[in-house]
Amino acid sequence: QVQLVESGGGLVQAGGSLRLACAASGRTFSSYAMGWFRQAPGKEREFVALIWSDDRTYSAASVKGRFTISRDNSKNTVYLQMSSLKPEDTAVYYCAAQDPGIVGFTTAPSTFKYWGRGTQVTVSS
Repeated sequence: QVQLVESGGGLVQAGGSLRLACAASGRTFSSYAMGWFRQAPGKEREFVALIWSDDRTYSAASVKGRFTISRDNSKNTVYLQMSSLKPEDTAVYYCAAQDPGIVGFTTAPSTFKYWGRGTQVTVSS
């Protein structure tokens, strides 16, 4: 069982930056691929970024070059550094741990076994 708690959300002006953190419980955190997703009102949950246990990363095209995912296994924490924020980045941001049994590359939300409750990010224009 893994419990995830996000923090760091808030209100920021367009062009600003925020760093989200996701603290995880459990001894096996380092073995999980960790992802960030977001969901805006009236929209489906959207993949943002993924980091594997070997620190390889993958980001959605909409955030590439602006958002950076990282992890600190010593702190059981995954981060999402967001810069050059736009109003369309406004959403609830969730972190998730991917099912270790998943083989191959996928960002489908259904393959993520554990989810946090989310943190609100609001970008004003």
